[in-house]
Amino acid sequence: MDLRLNPNLTLNRTQPDTARKAVMPDESHGPQGFTDEFKAALRAVSKSQNYSGDLQRQVQMENPKVSLEETMVAMQKAQIGFQATLHVRNRMVQAYTDIMNMSV
Repeated sequence: MDLRLNPNLTLNRTQPDTARKAVMPDESHGPQGFTDEFKAALRAVSKSQNYSGDLQRQVQMENPKVSLEETMVAMQKAQIGFQATLHVRNRMVQAYTDIMNMSV
């Protein structure tokens, strides 16, 4: 097993701001909290499901511009997004329940 470092993969020490900007979020748009991120994720999942539904309708109407493969991929993306959202919701409910059951 080769454990040597590749010099092309190491950070350039003369530009520390570049690495910091890649890791730190851009604060020019103001601070975004968990609520904002969660709302954005819900909107993205909703758009994905709507897009998938539109493609399904187009396939059913036999639109030649829409392929079955594209529709199936969109359906899977929408399903995965929904499942991920459902898992996040379940974890949040579990965390809330755990906090409410703590003794003060």
